[in-house]
Amino acid sequence: MFERYYRELLSFLSRKVSDRATAADLAQESYVRVYEAQRTGSVVRDPRALLYRTARNLVTDHHRRTGVRADFDGPGSLEEGAVELDDCIGPSTFEPDTILSSGQGLVAMVATIDRLPPRCREAFVLYKFDGLSYAEVAERMGISVRTVEMQLRIAMQACWTCLDEVNGAPR
Repeated sequence: MFERYYRELLSFLSRKVSDRATAADLAQESYVRVYEAQRTGSVVRDPRALLYRTARNLVTDHHRRTGVRADFDGPGSLEEGAVELDDCIGPSTFEPDTILSSGQGLVAMVATIDRLPPRCREAFVLYKFDGLSYAEVAERMGISVRTVEMQLRIAMQACWTCLDEVNGAPR
């Protein structure tokens, strides 16, 4: 996997952070987290998709840390709009792949996903881990887009419940 995607991932990250050394560090951390997920026995159907999702999460974390440092260094230190819009929608802690990439709650999240009804789990994996759109998931599964939305809503609710349990949030 390393030889196959490293240059591609490094180029992707270099465009996101505008610093080759930082991009190399983020690429290395991405691989470590994906390998760790695989080592713990998680089934990773599309390692490239998980690798890129992990990398995007690390870029977001990097920009947040840079933003905090910029606040201490003074205004104007961080480029405005440095974080992509799709990385800012909702708190990243509610994204199941963030939990997977961080290693915390991995076993609980995998168990939650495994307990989903088969069609619900399939839609979830196709959307979240394979990166397919609602329409692509619907086409691949032979169901309507509305059904995909419903299945993903069920899956995400199960993941949020799992996240609350992992974080010790009161019910």
